[in-house]
Amino acid sequence: MTRRQLTTVTDVARLAGVSPGTVSKALSGQGQLRSATRERVLAAAKELGYRPSQLAKSLQTGRSYMVGVLTTDSIGRFTIPILTGAEDVLEAGQVSMMLCESRGDRVRERHYLQTMLSRRVDGIIVTGRSSDERPSIGDDLPVPVVYALNKSTDPSDISVLHDDRNGAALAIEHLISTGRRRIVLISGPPHHAATTNRHSGTIEALHRAGLHLAADPVFGPWSEEWGREAAAWLVRAGVEFDGAFCMSDQIARGFSDGLRELGLRVPNDVGIVGMDNWDAMVGASRPPLTTIDLQMSRLGYVAASLMLAQIDGEDIEGGSRLVPSILVMRESTRVATA
Repeated sequence: MTRRQLTTVTDVARLAGVSPGTVSKALSGQGQLRSATRERVLAAAKELGYRPSQLAKSLQTGRSYMVGVLTTDSIGRFTIPILTGAEDVLEAGQVSMMLCESRGDRVRERHYLQTMLSRRVDGIIVTGRSSDERPSIGDDLPVPVVYALNKSTDPSDISVLHDDRNGAALAIEHLISTGRRRIVLISGPPHHAATTNRHSGTIEALHRAGLHLAADPVFGPWSEEWGREAAAWLVRAGVEFDGAFCMSDQIARGFSDGLRELGLRVPNDVGIVGMDNWDAMVGASRPPLTTIDLQMSRLGYVAASLMLAQIDGEDIEGGSRLVPSILVMRESTRVATA
């Protein structure tokens, strides 16, 4: 098979009837050219499918048009939607991303950081698999850094976080709006920031409605198995409840299965709200789960926007930005009709 030759500046110049230097000026938007000449060059470049050299573009602007993404999320559960949102704002595909996964190893992370800087990335997004605080990667770096999902321990760093407290409040308010008054809270691990914030949002929303939890919150891992165990424990303990907020969709799916195995119906006997809007969980649950969408793609979009603004020279104030959560209603909280 004959390999197709790449189109060059000379090819574009020949078709447009101008010099290669004029082509460079027209494509870069620099220099004084008549509009008719510039349009003729652009038309020729489009006809030939010419793509300017990324190296040449970098030399002209002083930018690499590449950003680094440093993550601890080995399976991509949270990083992939964050990158999807970031890609939407990275100049319509004009900026590439260099992804490095450190597995939570600080030595590996420093190595990847130096690799990114040696590749002259324009900026770095730091993310991971939880919203727990993490150490700053440094305040003396030559490029802007934005933390997405996890919060830097340095308050002068820019961190973009999902609003766990607001999300939990939405879940409780929705359960109350569907007539549930005896609500239980099935929590994640107690040492996680997400658990603490979601617990606070739950209690605040209940207090605003003049209600209290039907039982003390129960804590466990982010797993379906824990959801099933929690359902069994509450029922066997004789706790009366008609609504449940589970701090993750995994927990909620297991909780729903556990109730069904014990003879309780969802949503007729108990309405359930999860959190994450994880397709693999909410759609496979029976019935499909009402949940809180943390808008991870939006989080990535905001993080990338803040990074690009700094790359373009804007002075962005440090601190945290919160991305609001949204309620996604499905069958697990449907109000039964007569």
